[in-house]
Amino acid sequence: MPRAKLPNGLELEYESFGDPERPPLLLVMGLSYQMIEWDDALCTLIADRGFWATRFDNRDVGLSTKLDQLGQPNLLAVMSGTAPPPYTLEDMADDSAALLDVLGIRAAHIVGVSMGGMIAQLIAITHPERVLSLTSIMSNVGGPNVVQPEPAMSAALVAPPGRTREERVEHSLDNRRLIFGTVMPFDEGRARAKAERAVDRCFSPDGGFRQLAATIAAPDRTAALGRLAIPTLVIHGDNDPLVPPDNGRQTAAAIPGARLIMIPGMGHALPDQVWPQVVDAIVDVTSRSAPV
Repeated sequence: MPRAKLPNGLELEYESFGDPERPPLLLVMGLSYQMIEWDDALCTLIADRGFWATRFDNRDVGLSTKLDQLGQPNLLAVMSGTAPPPYTLEDMADDSAALLDVLGIRAAHIVGVSMGGMIAQLIAITHPERVLSLTSIMSNVGGPNVVQPEPAMSAALVAPPGRTREERVEHSLDNRRLIFGTVMPFDEGRARAKAERAVDRCFSPDGGFRQLAATIAAPDRTAALGRLAIPTLVIHGDNDPLVPPDNGRQTAAAIPGARLIMIPGMGHALPDQVWPQVVDAIVDVTSRSAPV
């Protein structure tokens, strides 16, 4: 797969689907997850609806540059405000904008999930000229008013991932099961296959902790979101245990004219049964953007 060399010295692994002559759409993944969590079939489905869709590994995960020289952050110090994060979500939004430059894209439809939704919001805030439409999925507005997950969810984010491949796969599988929610059926076999693929492709827990520090330190984006003037879609599951659904309501309320879709039974995941609804909604919000 190709790698984009950014002006800041980082390299981002990426993959595009569809026709480059179609409207560009950038898929931004969430905390510690690699670009392959945007399922191959989902990316193809999006491309088949008329987009040139690009997924990529954020800094510190997958096959993109690892910033191991920054060390493992002290999350408690970051949380208390006594230490800065190794980098910020704004830095990660800048990475995304620089990737668009490498791809020769002046402006794109931006779709982000979880932490990727936070990054997508920041691309729209800090690089408004690069964003045709914004889709924020199972994300939040940052800052002190964020509705927090249950303690068990937070503990799972920082639990040791294990020493062997088998332990790491089981750790990933346990987390996937935990955040999936309790309503929709959990496909154990499919989730295990995704966990194995992720562990075998790249194992970089410190990178995930650095991303988590950036997320913890992120300030409230509510006021800045209120100044956006682009078509915006907010999608959330009403059974999300990691980013509770009130966060989706806050996000939609913060952005003028945003459409909120609360999907019954969906947790902190995009199971294939919701893909048609999600893709239809993305097509709808992109249709309301100004021509490139």
